[in-house]
Amino acid sequence: MRIGIVAGEVSGDALGAGLMRALKRRLPEVRFEGIGGPAMQAEGCRSLYPMERLSLIGFEALGKLPGLVRMRRALAAHFAADPPDVFIGVDVPDFNLGLEAMLKAAGIRTLHYVSPTVWAWRRWRIRKIQRAVDHMLTLFPFEAKYYRDRRVPVTFVGHPLADVIPERYDARALRRRLALPADATLIALLPGSRASELNRHADLFVKTAAWLVKRQPALQFVAPFVNARTRAIFETALERCRATHLPITRVIGRSRDAMAAADIVLLASGTATLEAALLKKPMVVTYRVSWFSYLLIRVLAHVRQYALPNLLAGRRIVPELMQRDAVPEKLGQAIEQLLTHPGETRRLTGALGRIHRMLKRNADERAAEAVIGFLKRRARLPVRRTQTGGSRS
Repeated sequence: MRIGIVAGEVSGDALGAGLMRALKRRLPEVRFEGIGGPAMQAEGCRSLYPMERLSLIGFEALGKLPGLVRMRRALAAHFAADPPDVFIGVDVPDFNLGLEAMLKAAGIRTLHYVSPTVWAWRRWRIRKIQRAVDHMLTLFPFEAKYYRDRRVPVTFVGHPLADVIPERYDARALRRRLALPADATLIALLPGSRASELNRHADLFVKTAAWLVKRQPALQFVAPFVNARTRAIFETALERCRATHLPITRVIGRSRDAMAAADIVLLASGTATLEAALLKKPMVVTYRVSWFSYLLIRVLAHVRQYALPNLLAGRRIVPELMQRDAVPEKLGQAIEQLLTHPGETRRLTGALGRIHRMLKRNADERAAEAVIGFLKRRARLPVRRTQTGGSRS
């Protein structure tokens, strides 16, 4: 059994590696080749190109587009000349959907793992997905419904983060490890992981913290950053806003621990909102983009809620204050509402717990089972017995 697989960025590398591990337990002789990072290569993926070349998909990649096009054509020619039993594209839809369309046209079966946000943005891409993808694997249940309604074969596998993040944990122990005050009301500040996000949000988060401290001087804050560069951007904002006196503990990395240790999280919209939801943390979500980007989003978007917890709940359960509403007073008031209404906070925590249980599906194993089932419908595969006596392909 030989499987082609292409992932981009660290998150896709982790997803691909988890899927590969689960597949190897069922198909010990399976081989993988395509593009993968360190995690996938450690599981045996033969990477034909460095994964970093795919990490600039989107507007950042315009200058490197000719090279990406050549790489995609070379991959398509490689797999067409020696077809794998199946090809799996992991995320990076701007690259993988085009590659999958080429491979499907050449008679190679294709799966795509991690749905593009076609349900929210640029809905016309569904036609490309229908042409390129034989089977979609989604992380969220509402995505699976979207594809079923459009007659695209799909399996909801759950989210690996929901399997990794425990349903219960010791927040006080995490405070001790991070040298955070044990009994203070603690707010985690996550203005974004990229430098571009910090440049947009750092002043906003600093001013919100200052607004809160004026009203509640005993508040404490923790701000995790992915590296020294993003931390420096935030600290420059503290100086610019004359707020170096604020009680903000800064740490490099440990963003999940910082959120888990906090009472409330203020964060930029993105994947961190899912982590906060799985940690069952009351949160306020915000985001700013350029006004041109905002107008473009308003024209092309098909949703009016952007925070993942709200999309997963099917209703607004966490405050999201975007663009013109992203001002210190409104963010501060939303945080105060959570601080002063414990009943509301308990209801929110309960809703986030239900989201965790909904997404906790042993995603790596379910994704592998979906791949195996897809292959079994088209070819005979050897069946292996599991320890519990059931049969697995």
